[in-house]
Amino acid sequence: MRLPNLSALRAFEAAVRHENFSRAAAELCLTHGAISHQVRGLEEELGVQLFVRNGKQVMATPEARRYAATVARCLSELADGAAELRPPDGVQRLSVTAIPSFAARWLAPRLGQFIEQHPTIEVILQASGQLQDLVREGIDVGIRFGRGKYPGLDVERLIGEIYYPVASPHYRGGQLPAYPQDLAKATLLRSNEPWAPWFRAAGLDLPEPSGGVMFEDLSMLIRSAVDGDGVALVRHVVAMQEIASGQLVRLFDIASPCPDDYYLVSPPGALQKPQVRAFREWLKAEIARSQLLTTPS
Repeated sequence: MRLPNLSALRAFEAAVRHENFSRAAAELCLTHGAISHQVRGLEEELGVQLFVRNGKQVMATPEARRYAATVARCLSELADGAAELRPPDGVQRLSVTAIPSFAARWLAPRLGQFIEQHPTIEVILQASGQLQDLVREGIDVGIRFGRGKYPGLDVERLIGEIYYPVASPHYRGGQLPAYPQDLAKATLLRSNEPWAPWFRAAGLDLPEPSGGVMFEDLSMLIRSAVDGDGVALVRHVVAMQEIASGQLVRLFDIASPCPDDYYLVSPPGALQKPQVRAFREWLKAEIARSQLLTTPS
C-alpha cells in the first residue's frame, strides 16, 4: 500500500477548507510557498489537478473537495487514536515487562499497593518470555530472569533463586515422601527445569524423569501439584504463594541454587523518569518486605 505524504495531505486539506493558501499556511505555521509546494507535489503524485489557479486565487476542484473530506476524516481518526494513547493530564505512564511466572505470581498481585502509593502513575504490565527490545518497543523497565548479560541496557541484579520439591498436602492421601530417596517411587512432575541438579544436591542417583506431561508454563505445573497430581520441582519465588496458603508443602530442607537471577533492566536514561525511579524503589522495598532477599536454603 502506497500512501501519499502526510505533510502534503495536511497542507492539502487545510488549503481546501480555507480555499486560500495563505490562511492554510497560517494555520499550519508554514509559508505560502510551502503550502503551494506541498499541494503541487500531491497533484503530481496523484496525477490529477486539485486546484484551479487564477493569479493568487485558488479554487478546489469537485474531486479535491471529495478527497479532502476523506483526508479530514482520516486525520481526525488519527488524532483521536493518538489522544487515546496519551495519559490524562497529570498522569505518568509506566510500561513494565516481566517474565510470565514472575508477573502473574508475584508482581501483579502486589501492583495495587504501588498504585495506591502513586495514584498519578498508570502502569501497563506486559508478561512475556521473549527478550524484547525495550528501546524499540518503548518499554520503560523490564524484569528478566537470566545471567545479567543484556547489552545496551542499564542492568541491576534484584534477587537470586532456588529450587526445591513441593507437593499437595493431600498427595497420595497425605502420605507425603518423608525422605529424599522416597522420590524414587513418587510421581515427579516435569517442566523445563531439570531435576538432576536437585538430585545431586540431595545425594540421589536418580534418572531425569521422563514421560507424562511436560509443563512449559510454571503456573500450570504448580496447578497440577496443587491438584495432587505429583511432586513438582519449583522456584521459590513462583511457588511461595501456594506454600504460604498451605496449598503446597515444601518437602525436605534441601534446595539447589538456580544459575539464573532476577534482574531489573531499563533503556539508557529511563531512570531519569520519576515514575521509573518510583517503581524501582518500590520494587526493591517490596522484595525486602516479602523476604525474598533471605530466600530459604
